[in-house]
Amino acid sequence: DARLPRAERAELSDYKGSGYSRGHMAPAADMPTAQAMAQSFSLANMVPQSSKQNSGPWARIERDTRTYASRAQGDVFIITGPVYETQSTTVGNNQVAVPTHLYKLVYDAKTNRAWAHWQANRDDERNSQPISYAELVQRTGIEFLPDLNPK
Repeated sequence: DARLPRAERAELSDYKGSGYSRGHMAPAADMPTAQAMAQSFSLANMVPQSSKQNSGPWARIERDTRTYASRAQGDVFIITGPVYETQSTTVGNNQVAVPTHLYKLVYDAKTNRAWAHWQANRDDERNSQPISYAELVQRTGIEFLPDLNPK
């Protein structure tokens, strides 16, 4: 974080008293080494996330995704990110933008299947059924796997 210009980075003080937790985009529990786990705690890997969402439904999505990836017969690629659909609210002196939604795209290379979890960044959001890859592309405007054409 210290290598980022001060005006372009978050600080711990931005989260303090904000009502949001520091939501990892790449979860610490997915890191293969102690060094990687420590690096996952960089604020550049985090967004303001509803505390109840982060410790509840989102934690279940992360756990279920980790379980799927560990049991898969081949490579599984996971892309997680924030979505800012409207003029975002911000937290802290550095005005860290609060995403309206979070997604977790799962692509199983062996089966060429992809699906995504789409969660509103709110305390009252519950786990819902995954959406298709095409639906995620439509909602975000991002073609994540342009050359793969997943099912």
